[in-house]
Amino acid sequence: MESGIKTKKIDDCVWLLDDNGESMGYLICGEKKAVVIDTMTGVDDVHEVVREITNLPLTVVNTHGHCDHIYGNVYFDCECFLHPADMKIAEEHSQFPDFVKLCSEKKLKMPPFKAISDGDIIDLGGLTLEVISLPGHTPGGICLLLREKRILFVGDGINRHLWMQLKESLPLKTFLENLDKISWVTEKADKILHGHSQAFEDISLFDDLRSGIRNLIEAYR
Repeated sequence: MESGIKTKKIDDCVWLLDDNGESMGYLICGEKKAVVIDTMTGVDDVHEVVREITNLPLTVVNTHGHCDHIYGNVYFDCECFLHPADMKIAEEHSQFPDFVKLCSEKKLKMPPFKAISDGDIIDLGGLTLEVISLPGHTPGGICLLLREKRILFVGDGINRHLWMQLKESLPLKTFLENLDKISWVTEKADKILHGHSQAFEDISLFDDLRSGIRNLIEAYR
């Protein structure tokens, strides 16, 4: 059966994985290793799709613990990384009835997460990903900077319809402080790829988001 995950090569080493328009993951291929950033909803076998593109050794990195970014981990037998602050969220989402049913029907199970932290470096061979912590949307949200390509992968941490109303989301003031702490990244990246985009966003989205949050905070003082 044809997969609902559509792939699009958007750079010479980066593929966008579109999971039925619900969420986006990304495949980055270096000379020695490949990384899948977010595995999406789990409805379709993302590992099978990735293997049509590359035979390189794989690593999975989840930008945060929400269901539409981690469920596809069930198709991988490689290391799957998540920030420790989001492991409780991932565990809760893994107990949602529809996902439990899917795993039972397909005889799959969620592999254990390995911890990833701010400042960690993933060497793909000729390409390096730097982990940048961004607590806000969730307490363990991370970004990944593909240094050589000046691309910032942000999951749901930075986008045009950011959800900050969830019980696990941090206060806007705290999120703004965390954005300020990593503002240096705007000098290191030119483009953003988030978990619900169909193409590159300009890095100016980072400052647009900061300004919008600052205005909200001031408006409701």
